[in-house]
Amino acid sequence: HVQLVESGGGLVQAGGSLGLSCAASGSTSSVDFMGWHRQAPGMQRELVAGIGIGGSTNYADSVKGRFTISRDNAKNTVYLQMNSLKPEDTAVYYCHTLAWYRGTLIDYWGQGTQVTVSS
Repeated sequence: HVQLVESGGGLVQAGGSLGLSCAASGSTSSVDFMGWHRQAPGMQRELVAGIGIGGSTNYADSVKGRFTISRDNAKNTVYLQMNSLKPEDTAVYYCHTLAWYRGTLIDYWGQGTQVTVSS
């Protein structure tokens, strides 16, 4: 099993920056994909950014050019740097990973961290 612990987040004014980090523990040698999702009140959870074990990245169109995802495989940690934040970025942000277990990829989620962007 894999446990994910997020840190960062908080309250920031529009145009500001915040950084999130997520550390994986447990069976970290099985971790493959890592990513960040978010869920605003009354909305479905959506993928914000993801990064493969080799470093390939993908982003939601709404955050391209503003957010940067990175990972440190030695530390089993994924980061999300969020710049030029907008009020519509307000949401609970969840760390997510896919890890191998007996030939199958299993989903693991962090507990979520609140990001609030004031106008």
